[in-house]
Amino acid sequence: MPNPRLTGLGSGLFCGALMFALGCLDQLLFGASLVVYGVLFLPVSALTAVWVRRGDLVSAPVVVPIAFAFGLLPIADDSGGGVGGRLMGLVTTLAVEAGWLYGGTLVAGLIVTVRKVRLMSRRAAQRRAAQAPVRRRPT
Repeated sequence: MPNPRLTGLGSGLFCGALMFALGCLDQLLFGASLVVYGVLFLPVSALTAVWVRRGDLVSAPVVVPIAFAFGLLPIADDSGGGVGGRLMGLVTTLAVEAGWLYGGTLVAGLIVTVRKVRLMSRRAAQRRAAQAPVRRRPT
């Protein structure tokens, strides 16, 4: 399995582009099924949280909901057409599918929190090891 480390901007671009592509694919193959889109959103948010760099951990739970909304653009459409209809469809879909949005954000947040706690405990152990007195054998 690849182990890329994305910057904050890179994770946003990765997640946004992938969700938009999945939204287009969902529109073509499944007729804009929101359940399929929501199920696909969960692993994308997990991958984003796993692949973000240690220094940019806080960006993952921020970019995931933005990518969810961006990926809805090809799916969400009101029958009125035009920009106003698409915008109304997007807002309605975001309101109706908030469970998937919260779930994916929670997944990303939990993964990032676990990674941050592990990083902090590793750094604390390194500090303790560096500050420990060196014991010499009696001669």
